[in-house]
Amino acid sequence: MAASNMKAIKRRIKSVESTMQITKAMELVSSSKLRHAKERAEQAVPYFELLYQTMSEIASEANGFHSVYTELRESGAALLIVMAGDRGLAGGFNLNVFRQADARIKELEAQGREVILMTVGKKAAEHYAKSSNRILAQFENIGEDVTTYTTLNMAEKILHLFDEGHLSIVEVFFTNMVSPLVQEPRQMTVVPVPNLERASGVQSLTNYEPSPEAVFDSLIPKYLSGILYCAIVDTYASEQAARRMAMENATDNAQEMIDDLSLRYNRARQAAITQELTEIVSGANAQG
Repeated sequence: MAASNMKAIKRRIKSVESTMQITKAMELVSSSKLRHAKERAEQAVPYFELLYQTMSEIASEANGFHSVYTELRESGAALLIVMAGDRGLAGGFNLNVFRQADARIKELEAQGREVILMTVGKKAAEHYAKSSNRILAQFENIGEDVTTYTTLNMAEKILHLFDEGHLSIVEVFFTNMVSPLVQEPRQMTVVPVPNLERASGVQSLTNYEPSPEAVFDSLIPKYLSGILYCAIVDTYASEQAARRMAMENATDNAQEMIDDLSLRYNRARQAAITQELTEIVSGANAQG
């Protein structure tokens, strides 16, 4: 009986060791990808900040500035761009952003607004596959190699619908990597352009041709493309950080399980040896 129990424990130890090798390998891969994604995210931020600053200056320095991209609309659908991962095994990474997006969908629908979705990431596409909301577009497996050309095409498609009057608001749901240990789901309204810093005081002598509004509107595709690029890269980095942490925890749990099983194996082995010694002694006494 003890021998069969020892064999079962030994098989379980080998099984857990195989799983631990996989989780350890995934942890190392995620760590490597995280470094590259973090570098890309940091390189993209200065470009976006400069673009946003330029747009703010145009809006604040021009007398009587007016643009369709800064005004709220009463009619038109709400487009929600939901960004998630392409794979699982990342803890609650995907679930957290879905909860925030789903809550916003219910809020908008309660207001009587139509909600259209655009998904980025395979898990987002799977989550909303059975949704009653119309899916404008789906993008999968672009996080690792996304380029500004990809996001510019996305931005132009969105702005075309906005210019035609089909959309009233565009919001992005993504995950911000605060640190390798902390990832927070975020919601951002991108169109109409919110919270432009309008400076007061002396007007600038800069002349915009043909007009400040025309220059501002021409920058909108690049502005939206920059936001989408930063959000996708940030989400991808967050996914790798979440997976690295989840795999690290899984590896630690596997090691604890191996230690516990090894202890049980040694106890069973010790009990088997003790039983054999007892039987030998009993047999010797019986013969004597």
